[in-house]
Amino acid sequence: MSARRGRRLVAQINVVPYIDVMMVLLVIFMVTAPMITPGQVDLPSVAKTHNTVVEPMQVTIHADGSLSVRDQASRSADEPVSLDMLQAVIARKQNEDPDQAVVIAADKNVRYEKVMQVMSLMQRSQVKRVGLLAVPEATHR
Repeated sequence: MSARRGRRLVAQINVVPYIDVMMVLLVIFMVTAPMITPGQVDLPSVAKTHNTVVEPMQVTIHADGSLSVRDQASRSADEPVSLDMLQAVIARKQNEDPDQAVVIAADKNVRYEKVMQVMSLMQRSQVKRVGLLAVPEATHR
């Protein structure tokens, strides 16, 4: 009986071989993952769409501080306006076409404050695209 008592069954799982297998699989996936190209989607083609580009409105600030506006989309001439009239014109044009840009062309001798007033007015009128018009230096001389 003493021989039986010395040999007891052990009910444990040896996990060392499983860890070795997992490490080998991890290395294989790490090496092969960068080589796999992601799936490509073959998109259907459609006819070319017409993206009509709307010419911007030009707000001119003259050297004496007076304002004029020209709608380049309708090829209209410069129309002298006051600051209040400018807001009404811009609001009307933005209701017609909210994507139409507004370009501010100011004389180089105009005070910065006047340009900021016009830009503030554009912001209050919720103009999405506002730009400043400048002349390249090479042609300016």
